Amino acid sequence: MTASVEETARVMDRMSGIARMVYETMPSDKVAGYVLLALVFIMSAIVFKLGFARQLPLLKNIIIYAFLFIGCLVLTFLALFLPIVEGLIVAALILIIYRVRRMNEHKEDSIA
Repeated sequence: MTASVEETARVMDRMSGIARMVYETMPSDKVAGYVLLALVFIMSAIVFKLGFARQLPLLKNIIIYAFLFIGCLVLTFLALFLPIVEGLIVAALILIIYRVRRMNEHKEDSIA
């Protein structure tokens, strides 16, 4: 059963910005879903690495990222209509700014 043009337009109007852009630029909906999942996972991994990750053995890292991927499956469904990817981008930028400032302060302390 195919969706009518009106239903498709209504759904596209309700989508978040990045999700709409992904679905409009990808050749099929299936590919767009995988791209959105990849975006959510990559951004979640960056935020996790910048804000929370510690040095762990390889097996523990694999387990953590596997559970992160499972959580991203749920976030991908939410990312269709909520600004999940946009929020992850903002969180990553804030954590990057924090890291840069902390590194600059550490350099200043070591020089003085």
